[in-house]
Amino acid sequence: MGQAMIQGMIRSGSVSIDQISATAITEETIDFVSGEIGIRISDDNKRLAADSDILFLAVKPYVYQGVIEQIKSELSEDTIIVTIAPGINLETMRKYLGKNVKVIRSMPNTPSLVGEGMSVLCPNELVTETELNAVLDLYESFGKAEVIKENLMDAVPAVSGSSPAFVYMFIEAMADTAVQQGFPRDKAYKMAAQSVSGAAKMILETGEHPGKLKDDVCTPGGVTIEGVTALEKHGLRKAVIEAMNATTERSGYLSKQ
Repeated sequence: MGQAMIQGMIRSGSVSIDQISATAITEETIDFVSGEIGIRISDDNKRLAADSDILFLAVKPYVYQGVIEQIKSELSEDTIIVTIAPGINLETMRKYLGKNVKVIRSMPNTPSLVGEGMSVLCPNELVTETELNAVLDLYESFGKAEVIKENLMDAVPAVSGSSPAFVYMFIEAMADTAVQQGFPRDKAYKMAAQSVSGAAKMILETGEHPGKLKDDVCTPGGVTIEGVTALEKHGLRKAVIEAMNATTERSGYLSKQ
């Protein structure tokens, strides 16, 4: 996720390569990021923390406490820490840090890599409006972003953080069927992916209800309504709702650990 965000920021031109530094555990990752992205990268978390104005913690939830123990003595009161992990809430960060520090809880998604991310942010009370807007601008450089209240954060992975995986499965199923019906694999993926992308853009740009847009495609007695009926018969909506509820439940569980 960190690499996707970095590349999204650089491609948008919102920051330059020399304004970004990072750390990683393995030499393999350090060599890859240095070679592919060109930013400064090392394994020195303390130095990075001391030198950063905005510090993104793009690590797995289970290593947060250990990383924070390494760096908390290096943080100034002006450093803005941005978390990127499900289940790590603002109160947890306060306990880990042991002091009052500016923290913004965030949840981006991997389409940030291509400038089409959807990110959600939630600041603690120490973050000023100017500081929040500065971080918001960075997130909007690689997609869209919203600020919400923290009580909604556990539901974010289902609707935006994890949901690209669900959409990929839908596209894969469409493409597999197209291949079964005779299309070359590359054309099947292109047609399915572009159709999903276009449908999403229709919602965002027209502001129309998805149900109305669906109805607009369904000619009476036509082929589309037959497909819609089959999806309803086999429980598409139910499957999606259950997937999202399961994701939210897991996110809530992690927040309590």
